[in-house]
Amino acid sequence: MTPITGIIITLDEAENIADCIASLRPVCDEIIVVDSGSRDDTVAIAEREGATVIHQPYLGDGPQKAFAVPRARNDWILALDADERLEEDAVTAIQGLALEDPDTAYRFKRRNFAGHHWIKAAGFYPDPVTRLYNRTTSGYLPKKAHSSVQAPKVLDTGGHIRHFTYRDLSHWIIRIDQLSSRDAWAMKQRGKAPSRSRPAWHALSALLRKLVLKGGLFQGSDGVTVAVTTAFHAYMKYAKLNELHEQERDGPSGPS
Repeated sequence: MTPITGIIITLDEAENIADCIASLRPVCDEIIVVDSGSRDDTVAIAEREGATVIHQPYLGDGPQKAFAVPRARNDWILALDADERLEEDAVTAIQGLALEDPDTAYRFKRRNFAGHHWIKAAGFYPDPVTRLYNRTTSGYLPKKAHSSVQAPKVLDTGGHIRHFTYRDLSHWIIRIDQLSSRDAWAMKQRGKAPSRSRPAWHALSALLRKLVLKGGLFQGSDGVTVAVTTAFHAYMKYAKLNELHEQERDGPSGPS
């Protein structure tokens, strides 16, 4: 089998990192964890599980995922988030790949879970993600939020990645708070201007997209939940962008 390096980015992922590494081990002969300052046992657990840990303050989604790539000993890279796992069909699919064409990257279907509940509604499945690629031709775009792999061509493996997105509904709200703050920071970093109307317009657009275009209106409570939380996320990231600009303008002491 062609050697593959697995790369995981982490921040306070002690609950997840061991299982994530274990899921990569059948197909990766090297696993690198890029940690951005965990205060829990993430680093110790990763090292105990045989991963190489690199410490790097957070650079944004794409740059952070790309940071370890030059340090890998293999050209083929398999990227997972710490709350993701390769399912058995993905492992089997990878083991069956010849990996002879560096121009080809490989895509997986992702199952997103809230607790033990698989959320399929409103675009949450099949949620295709490209994660296996050759670094000589492909890689993560340098986007600070919601980056993805750019490759000359992409093939579907048919395999699944299981994503433990949220522990429960309360954790879903906590993650929206965390991710909307990160998204607002990323937008400000790339020069996005504030707007009074943008939070409401983006929230309304997200709600209609999930309810109507993605069919959430006809997919029961899961469809409505996905639509409402997506709209809330959209509203908060643009509202927080406005807040960041206000804080920069007014300074730490507030307006005079």
